[in-house]
Amino acid sequence: MPRMPMIAPDENAVNSIDWQQNDLYRFFAFVFAPPARECFDLLSLPSLPEALRDLWKQLGCEGEFPGFEWFASYEQYESTYIALFDVGMPEPPVPLFESAHDKTHPAQEIALENTYFYEVLGLKSDPGRALPDYLVTQLEFLAALRYTCEHTCEEGTAVSLARAEIEFLERHLLNWVPTAKVKLDRTSALGFPVMMTLLVQFLSQRYEGS
Repeated sequence: MPRMPMIAPDENAVNSIDWQQNDLYRFFAFVFAPPARECFDLLSLPSLPEALRDLWKQLGCEGEFPGFEWFASYEQYESTYIALFDVGMPEPPVPLFESAHDKTHPAQEIALENTYFYEVLGLKSDPGRALPDYLVTQLEFLAALRYTCEHTCEEGTAVSLARAEIEFLERHLLNWVPTAKVKLDRTSALGFPVMMTLLVQFLSQRYEGS
């Protein structure tokens, strides 16, 4: 599935983020994608914690916003990401793949069902870059699905796509991301646990609100 580029806004843009007008599927795909300078720069902006506090309130997260602390250097961010999500024995502390958390179905079956959903929009994941049940791939699919739904002129198509979003959330994202959040909360990592909490709340809100 082609990656959708996201350009990190400048400081003034972050100060005035309208979360209602931003595609949070794309935002979280950007945050949890493999380390990139653009992501590090965005999350390092001094105004971002306040923007995330606003998002925390808008999504109705439980409790007070815990604050947001990011890494002092790109190297720290990169090494922490790898240690959390990419490397470990027998697996990383928090794999970003559905099949690593859902042990009730074979990994091949999970990947195949994700692929069936992607074919709704004629999309295909690139196995050379990421597996179909990879978090970023799933979020990018939902971003494309939502965009297509909001810009179609046919009511029947819009209803069908909205139903596909809800079904995909229920069968896939909400089937494993809350479990990944619990694992991530057990770590002492900076930044990422807060982002995962926001992601789970956003996914739940999309599911319940639709």
